[in-house]
Amino acid sequence: MTRSTYTVVGETKSTAQLGFEWAVVALSLWMVGGVHLDAWAHHQFDETLETFFTPWHGVLYSGFLALATLIVGRVVVNRRKVQSWRESIPAGYGLALFGIGLFLAGGVGDMLWHLLFGIEVNVEALLSPTHLLLALGAGLMVTGPVRSALHQQTFRWPALVGLALLLSVFSFFTAFANPLSDGQFASGLRPANLQIAATMEGQGVAAILLQTFLWLGVTLFALRQWRLPFGAMTVLFGLSSLLTVSVHQAWYFLPATFVTGLVADVLVQRWQVTQRHLLRLLAFVLPVLFYALYFLTVALEAGLWWRVHLWGGSLVMAGLLGWLLSYAFFAPQVSKDGSVGVG
Repeated sequence: MTRSTYTVVGETKSTAQLGFEWAVVALSLWMVGGVHLDAWAHHQFDETLETFFTPWHGVLYSGFLALATLIVGRVVVNRRKVQSWRESIPAGYGLALFGIGLFLAGGVGDMLWHLLFGIEVNVEALLSPTHLLLALGAGLMVTGPVRSALHQQTFRWPALVGLALLLSVFSFFTAFANPLSDGQFASGLRPANLQIAATMEGQGVAAILLQTFLWLGVTLFALRQWRLPFGAMTVLFGLSSLLTVSVHQAWYFLPATFVTGLVADVLVQRWQVTQRHLLRLLAFVLPVLFYALYFLTVALEAGLWWRVHLWGGSLVMAGLLGWLLSYAFFAPQVSKDGSVGVG
């Protein structure tokens, strides 16, 4: 078995092989899919019939155990070929091991939390301290391939899938402010109570801006690190959205996500190696395009009660947020004389 290596502070660490990274991705999908399956069950069945020991938790925790066994097992196998435990950790997977510990602590804590305080419902289930600890641990594990690719300074598809899974974790734990999780922000008939209508409008706009921040933050990070091949944007946004809509089975939102991903792929292939102002334009165009398709989907599926002033303004705000966020990842170029370029 061949291993590529890199050196950090005088030590050599093994770099995870591509086959190992694909195995990490597959088991990460099992674990993160279990998280969404558990949320689906919460919406389908009466919480009073549920305890910690459920089939849905079984899928989640078995996925975790399989993923943890794979990563720890790889470290143990590598230990036979190197001189220290530190060297045996595949490049980028040190934090994944830490994530395993956090997840274990969160799992035990979650069981005790349920026994002491009962089963969380609605937003409680997303903001429970033990659930957030599980989320942090899961995020560190599924991004092992991302850190590995960063160490190798080369793009790998497992890294892209790892980012998609990380985005799905972000989206899951902010489902209370996610238009794909809760389309009722804008769908159906306008509430008769003006105060309720205004509250829902504010929540909807806030949800659009929050998800734009998370989605484009991950997207711009990927564009900042690698030259992405065609299909990367579709996988990144499509996979994370697929998991998100599965909880409420809102499959009718998927065409908008995949169309946006395909358009993003076309634009990325044309723009990512040119001037930075085109990447800023990309960061503006993508949220405008997606949410335009989103509102069109809502209008066709259940009716859109938001007036053009609100949904049109939401598109502009989402685009402006994306444009501003691009400056965090692609700073303006400064010439030798100290002047700042327009890009």
